[in-house]
Amino acid sequence: MTDPVMQESQSPDTSKGSNSSILLYTVLAIGLALVVRFFVAAPYLVSGPSMEPVFENHDYLIVDRLSYNFGTPERGDVIIFTLPQNPSETLIKRVIGIPGDTVSITDAKVTIANAAHPDGFLLSEPYIDPNDLGGASGMRVTVGPDHYFVLGDNRKVSFDSRLWGMLPRENIIGRVFIRLYPLNAIGTLPGKARYSTQ
Repeated sequence: MTDPVMQESQSPDTSKGSNSSILLYTVLAIGLALVVRFFVAAPYLVSGPSMEPVFENHDYLIVDRLSYNFGTPERGDVIIFTLPQNPSETLIKRVIGIPGDTVSITDAKVTIANAAHPDGFLLSEPYIDPNDLGGASGMRVTVGPDHYFVLGDNRKVSFDSRLWGMLPRENIIGRVFIRLYPLNAIGTLPGKARYSTQ
């Protein structure tokens, strides 16, 4: 005669402990996701042609929100920011002028003058399609402390510092860190440019 098979049953205390663990892990996961989303990295979908041909409409990007807490934006960085005149609007542009620079735009050419280069130097911009040159020109502005002069790569359609002025640092969300879509253009720091003379 065989002994009957005994089935284990969870005690109410064990069941409560299991449910508490699941709840705790869920809360921690949501908390971690929110910290990453608001303080470390955030998704951004490109809308519009202002950064063509480097960034196309519907490119899916990850924005690094952390780096500028430890350093400053550099000329050539592609950044995401809120429009000073309308914080609900988010834009993507390239940093052209940094604090202390005098930016001159004449006939689609950009010249930068600063303490290191008082006579100025012409900014080489190989990322621009010659067909995209145009827009506001004939201007000379000096970038103040904690402000930046930003331009879109598609100059003839871009709504940028030529039209609405300097970008306060406090409006910068972060720099473009990763492009996840389209799949044939995946990469880190897409569009980043460094110039022979900074």
